[in-house]
Amino acid sequence: MPRLDPATLLADLDPEQHDAVLATRGPVAILAGAGSGKTRVISRRAAYAVATEVVRPDQVLVVTFTDKAAGEMVSRLRDLGLPGVTARTFHAQALSQLRHFWPERHDGQPLPELLDSKLPIIGRLARQLPGHYRFTPGKDLADEIEWAKSRRIRPRAYEDAADESGREPPIPADLFVRVYDGYERAKTRSGRIDFDDLLLETIALLETDQAAAALVRARKSWFSVDEYQDTSPLQQRLLELWLGDGRDLCVVGDEDQTIYTFTGATSGFLTSFAQRWPGAREVMLVRNYRSSPQVLALANRLLAGEGRAKRLMAARGDGPEPVIARHASAVAELDALVGWIGVRIRSGTKPSEIAVLVRVNAQLVPIEAALTRAAIAYQVRGVPFYQRPEVRGALAVVRRMAASTGRSARIRGVELAAEVEARWRRDLGLEDEAAAAGGRGDDARERQASLDTLLAIVDALLADDPAADATNVLAELEARAAAERDGSADGVNLLTYHRAKGLEWDAVALPSLEEGLLPIRQAGEDAEALAEERRLLYVGITRAREHLLLTWAETRAGRGGSEGRRRPSRFLASLRPPVGAARRAAQAAPAARGSTGAALARPSSGGDPLFEALRAWRLEKARELGQPPYVIAHDTTLAALAEARPGSLEALWRVKGIGPGKADRFGAEILAVVARVVGGE
Repeated sequence: MPRLDPATLLADLDPEQHDAVLATRGPVAILAGAGSGKTRVISRRAAYAVATEVVRPDQVLVVTFTDKAAGEMVSRLRDLGLPGVTARTFHAQALSQLRHFWPERHDGQPLPELLDSKLPIIGRLARQLPGHYRFTPGKDLADEIEWAKSRRIRPRAYEDAADESGREPPIPADLFVRVYDGYERAKTRSGRIDFDDLLLETIALLETDQAAAALVRARKSWFSVDEYQDTSPLQQRLLELWLGDGRDLCVVGDEDQTIYTFTGATSGFLTSFAQRWPGAREVMLVRNYRSSPQVLALANRLLAGEGRAKRLMAARGDGPEPVIARHASAVAELDALVGWIGVRIRSGTKPSEIAVLVRVNAQLVPIEAALTRAAIAYQVRGVPFYQRPEVRGALAVVRRMAASTGRSARIRGVELAAEVEARWRRDLGLEDEAAAAGGRGDDARERQASLDTLLAIVDALLADDPAADATNVLAELEARAAAERDGSADGVNLLTYHRAKGLEWDAVALPSLEEGLLPIRQAGEDAEALAEERRLLYVGITRAREHLLLTWAETRAGRGGSEGRRRPSRFLASLRPPVGAARRAAQAAPAARGSTGAALARPSSGGDPLFEALRAWRLEKARELGQPPYVIAHDTTLAALAEARPGSLEALWRVKGIGPGKADRFGAEILAVVARVVGGE
């Protein structure tokens, strides 16, 4: 028995943490708000239970959400003097049990090999689907299979179960059943099992073999489950079987951070815990040790906007007020974002302590490009844009066009853009905006968004340089891919809200907070989908320790470079402070503006007279020539011109987006606009 001092384990805890650690006998529910020190509480509670001889170390099982979290928990427990405590995920513990029991129940045969991924099998099956369904992302199909298996729904029962639950599969239900059944058959023929089977087989074992169940319960009798709000029905059933008649269960979670319902997770097990376990004790951890009072005030207002009374209390000192900014265009928003990051870095914040969060991966591309132009190092968490399968496939199409000696090698400008789009539509399943607006899985939406973004990049390239051919387009896209690969591991973090779960930074930026982006368009007016979108924003806000920036744009370019009007995210309305607080903040703003960057809160329209003058010239020229404005010059090109302020043709040629053709056609007029505005300042 480790010699632990109970008093030492309690010495530095706040009152709520103290109560949670003392609750060593279950059932217990710890409702742990963001940044409230739940990992400390989980490890101290286990150590205190051992120190006070409530349980032996070898009887303890701490269940974590990820392998990484399990490793961190093991390290903390070891530092507390508990090297013998087990911390694992549901899947890892199930795997350990199956490996032990499988051979004696299968004629000495070892446990079948575990599939690393469903995607190789599903990908082959998806390519056999009719029409455009063959382009359905394998991950969406895999997620739907995981949802079904988490509820122990077999292929033949899927259609009725999906209909009863209002579940919309990524493809028509009959086609999905074909894929699901084909996947299960292929997996069985190969003699393998997947990660869902680990839980299913362990559940089947413990439900049918009383001797095995008794042995499992004799080995582990004291349970602590982290991230309980993300528990699936399959995991819940396995937990019940591990417990048997035992009651030493502690669950830890936060219903406001439930963002994985698409994989079968539900916060219902957390919110109904007290009803399912009569006499259960509930402890709320409400002191946040991560974020400033100003950041937490914003998070609390977001919850209050949904009618929630929950409030996190700051345990650290004041910080700057979060900035909520409206911008005239996506280009202006991007410029302001890069400027804000620059201010943070110059003020002493390490680039690795800055994060930019977006709803889908495709939104990272213009941010990557802007940071590259500004010579700010960055790192993409997850799969970088130019490494995504659909983007690699799209570049392969352009590569074949560039290598061709036929028609595609000769066409230029708008005609080339149309040809690229047609090829992607035929070879990759690119959809038009109307078709893409249907209910689809997250991966399908990201795949479509990636192709939309790449097509917009191609459109902009060809609008800026109508003389470019497929070889020029390919060279530019490959140069951007190389710049992305060179992103620094010590740079600014770029990632989605989902990947940000469990992480934190000194400074966090949340751009593009617009209807259709967050909440995402596919959420529609569905109450549950909108609630999850609100929780994503809550997770984003609570990642910030000190600096927080939220922005949206009044216009944003769609396909073809045309600007469309945007509306702010409905969630922003609930973030406005009370009238009295707003007045006090406005009175204090002038003194703090220089250090906090609060000036960014002003709309950026009219902020740069040269940019506005160039836009006015572009509109007049487009009307004169009978062409769309983006063909004359894209907003990114105008922004580059406004920043460079060229005074000669030589200087004009050095501006990104101005090729020889554009300089010959419009150079004199552009220089005249620059001279007029700059000379009048």
